[in-house]
Amino acid sequence: MNFKNQSRCRAFTLIEIMMAIAIFGMIVAAIYSTWILILRASRTGLETAAQAQRERIAVRTIEDSLTCIQSFQASMQYYYFFVQNGDQPMLSFTARVPDVFPRNGRFGNFNLRRLTFTVEPGPDAIGSEKDLVLRQNPILMNGDEDEQHYPLVLARNVKDFVVECWDTNTMQWDDEWVNTNSIPPMVRVSLLLGGNADSGSAATLAITRLVALPSITMPAVVQMPRGGGKGHP
Repeated sequence: MNFKNQSRCRAFTLIEIMMAIAIFGMIVAAIYSTWILILRASRTGLETAAQAQRERIAVRTIEDSLTCIQSFQASMQYYYFFVQNGDQPMLSFTARVPDVFPRNGRFGNFNLRRLTFTVEPGPDAIGSEKDLVLRQNPILMNGDEDEQHYPLVLARNVKDFVVECWDTNTMQWDDEWVNTNSIPPMVRVSLLLGGNADSGSAATLAITRLVALPSITMPAVVQMPRGGGKGHP
């Protein structure tokens, strides 16, 4: 009789089992919530770092190409310098790019190419998201059809892309360059990228670069031979 009473005392009641299950469920829920927060924070950090890296690569590509710019007044149909800001920003010029320039393998030894940077909706763009893209073509060749339809994407979710030129007449920055027969002495490039709201990274990143162009427009009188070919080439 005593043995039965002792066994009955050691048993768990239904309420105790339900309480244990509830406590275990709360612990599991807390661990799961913490794990989700860690994953979300990690993803946001990785996306922010990747966004900053893309921004640096995009601006560095523009900066490197501007330092390789070339301009010849006698052949302005190939060497004109064009800047457009606003809703459809564009930067276009001719440069002799280095061998390590992006997509250099597609053009072989034709390093003298027209580079055109534009901001436009991407193929998978959602809403107002836009991409900063680069198209290239050798100056004496027609544009590559694949290059036109599938340009190199330098940055995604671009909020603003502004190119300003230093005007030596007014001694101030101008958002347009009307003198396409020459190149400006300095260019200021500003790029603003937006975060990914779906992943919780809605912060924007901004970067500005000031590039002093090491080249000037070669005058036609210097480019063309004089005196029946006896002058300077």
